Amino acid sequence: MSDDIGNVAKTLRDRLGSGGEDRLGRALSELLENPLLTGAIGRAFDAREKAAQAQEVAMGALNLPSAADLERLTRRLRAVSHRLEGIEDGVDRLDRALAPSGVEARLAAIEGQLEELTKKVDRALGGGGAAPRRSGGSRAGASTAATDKQVGAAKRANATRGNRAGKAGKASKAARSPGARSRANHPAPGKA
Repeated sequence: MSDDIGNVAKTLRDRLGSGGEDRLGRALSELLENPLLTGAIGRAFDAREKAAQAQEVAMGALNLPSAADLERLTRRLRAVSHRLEGIEDGVDRLDRALAPSGVEARLAAIEGQLEELTKKVDRALGGGGAAPRRSGGSRAGASTAATDKQVGAAKRANATRGNRAGKAGKASKAARSPGARSRANHPAPGKA
């Protein structure tokens, strides 16, 4: 007997399932096509919008934030939070880059490059295999002192040439000026 009840329930479910979906779909499409129902839904949405606007005005009159105000504030706080996370990441990268071991390694590399450049300059100036400068020391090799003297002499010679050229340029410019020509043609009274 229980098998008969189970079979009846199964066949009933099959009948309702196959035909029920089609019937339910047709009924819903007829309801949505009904102008009374669509008009009622439209009026309900309009009433909801007007109620939300009235609530916002009332909350503003009471100097209380509305849901829209809270949503804007939440978005701004999220933006600030993301920016702060970016800043924190940048500070962390700077901390790692400026760690004492990193700075010391960079300084050692720079000192090595400077020593190589000093050797190349010494060789180029004719010092040959002179002793390189020691990093951190105050003594310089003999070739470095000679190089310093040569550089100083070259600077003084350039400065002397520059002064001579500057004076000559000023004199020729003064001679070419219109005021100098008129003074040469018409000397001032009392000066002869």
